[in-house]
Amino acid sequence: MARHGWVQALATVLAALISMLVVAALGLWAAGAADLPGGAFPRVVAATLVVAVGGSVEFAGDAGALAGTRATLTAVPLSVTLTGSLLVALGFLRPLRHRAVADAPELAGWAGRIALVWLLVLTVLALSARRTFAVPPGEGALSDLGDLFGVPAPRVGFETEVAVTLAFGLLWLAGVLVLALLVSPGAPLPPRLLRFQEPVRPVAYAMVVLLLAYVALGLVVALVVAATRGHGARTLAVVLLGLPNLVWPVFTIGLGATWEGRVEGPFGLPMPQVLDRVLRTPDVSVLDLGTLAEQDGRVWWLVVIGAVLLLAVAFLAAARSPARMRPRQHALHMAVALALTVLTVCLLGRIDARYGLSLFGIGDLGGGLSGELFLRPALWSALGLALVWGLVTGFLGALLASRTRHHGEQENPGGRGPGL
Repeated sequence: MARHGWVQALATVLAALISMLVVAALGLWAAGAADLPGGAFPRVVAATLVVAVGGSVEFAGDAGALAGTRATLTAVPLSVTLTGSLLVALGFLRPLRHRAVADAPELAGWAGRIALVWLLVLTVLALSARRTFAVPPGEGALSDLGDLFGVPAPRVGFETEVAVTLAFGLLWLAGVLVLALLVSPGAPLPPRLLRFQEPVRPVAYAMVVLLLAYVALGLVVALVVAATRGHGARTLAVVLLGLPNLVWPVFTIGLGATWEGRVEGPFGLPMPQVLDRVLRTPDVSVLDLGTLAEQDGRVWWLVVIGAVLLLAVAFLAAARSPARMRPRQHALHMAVALALTVLTVCLLGRIDARYGLSLFGIGDLGGGLSGELFLRPALWSALGLALVWGLVTGFLGALLASRTRHHGEQENPGGRGPGL
């Protein structure tokens, strides 16, 4: 009889799904999506969940023979993604607690049950995530020409590519489960993989703690902003949909990384406003410590916060590693882990949103409906800086840990520890 059955797999997937639905629905409600016509709100929530787990949602438009619409959106609502990831990981690890070793077939069977239930749920979401809207052209030349030539109100809509969504949704789930095994100090591994505990688990755990710490700091800042400056609904929307989309790129900027982007038209960055001011220029803008400091000198505190948190997690990783491991080994492990973390942030933090409405090939004739928002990193320089920061803080963290250990402490890397 299987040690971990279908009921547990169903409970794991449903817990993650419900939590993601609640977060996405509240965030979209705060953003005003509940006012969409035709009872489209549940469809938008479903589309948000699809995108959050790596799925693909395509936009399409139709404004008759004389007019055209275009829309693209590439962005992951990372607050929803993070919520689902944590719940899936906890549900996956819970039956494995109090175990030192688990063979590969058992782990594969348990993960396979979760994957099958997940594919069924994701199929339902993908089939539900489709809707078409009528977009009023507003006032101005575009509206007048539309009335003159009898052009119908433009319509835009979205639908999910089911096959692509299932493929990437399954990859997302596999990544979450593998990361859960890598991060959790108390999760069992097959005997052949036990040798990877020492170099991988302490720094993997430290990187997760680092990212969650930035989310927690961002949440505190958001609450302060909501309490002192108002905009409660807008702040709630950002927190529930895209808080990691803001704080994780800001984390890389604190390390010295550079991003570039542009904001044009109705798009905007609701928090913090300094980002919107830097990016809302006629040309592509550079987003780094220098350009942000020109708007607000307090930005330099990002360097201090980054250094303190990196040193703290480097110490944490060293304290969880065997005492026999040398500082240079900690430094190398920390550098690789931080570079991979920054790479992940750079890939997930990209934003590309465009919308346009045109008549006879002439776009946005006074309607104010066209816009563009994109944000992308200078990847290679960010990775190089991450390696340097990782080497320095990893070495210093190991030295600090060696001074606080008692003799012989942490010699047994397979000891039980807290879960994820």
